[in-house]
Amino acid sequence: MTLPFRQPLPLLDNDVLRTFVAIAEGGSFSAAADQVLRTPSAVSMQIKKLEEQLNTVLFLRDARSVTLTEGGETLLSYARRMIALSNEAVGRFRMPDMKGVVRLGAPDDIGERFMPTILRRFAEIYPAIMVDMTVDNSSGLRRRLSEQRLDLTLVNCAPGTVTTEGEVIHTEQLVWAGAKCGTAHLREPLPVSIWEDGCCWRADALARLERDKRPYRIAYLSAHTMAQRAAVVADLAVAPLPRSYLTSDMMALGAKHGMPDLGSFEVRLLTGTERSDPVKAVADSVRFAFSEMVGMAA
Repeated sequence: MTLPFRQPLPLLDNDVLRTFVAIAEGGSFSAAADQVLRTPSAVSMQIKKLEEQLNTVLFLRDARSVTLTEGGETLLSYARRMIALSNEAVGRFRMPDMKGVVRLGAPDDIGERFMPTILRRFAEIYPAIMVDMTVDNSSGLRRRLSEQRLDLTLVNCAPGTVTTEGEVIHTEQLVWAGAKCGTAHLREPLPVSIWEDGCCWRADALARLERDKRPYRIAYLSAHTMAQRAAVVADLAVAPLPRSYLTSDMMALGAKHGMPDLGSFEVRLLTGTERSDPVKAVADSVRFAFSEMVGMAA
């Protein structure tokens, strides 16, 4: 029995797979186009060609969203593995000395909002460098760095703090967050959702309430920003949060709501005594991510 002649299977292009992964993770062709530095029409052509190669539909599209089909979900797993293997192979030759473990610290709000994206992008560029992540409050992170249990860390500095430690990589307004159309800020005493002792924002926010002689009570106490956000969205309390942390179901409360101004705070990058090339690479990646965020907000 002779087998029928078959044409060789087509080879998948890693650049196209990167575009496919960017769409799958961002849920948008236009956002993916910005990420891979192509026009939306070029991205659409890449996906059309990919679907023709695989003889399957990868995305379901409507006016508001893009979702993966069953075939798209299957390809996503392969695509991530193929890109990771390609990065590993290229890194083996182009950056043979860039390997090891880097211990990085970050406050809870930064750890939740920014670090997953930063670490994922870093792993794509430096697959041989492992980053061990520690999330703690800023005072705890400073202590870990001084005890040489971290190589570098991000810390939040309270509004009005004068310090020369590390370098400023981000400055942002701190606001009182409340539920959209909520009433928590009208209650007496004011219900506040706040972090445990050690948070640099806690003392300053409460001091400003006391300065304005505004009665308050600690309604929710947690070390995690997710708990603060949950209390705010449920309209059970207000909380001091970075303005960028507010979602569509939240609003910033100001003077017209009877709330004191909280000023702006700094995010600083501190490094320990060990400044190896992998540590410098992580630091550069963090700096770039925050500069990119500022550029997007401008």
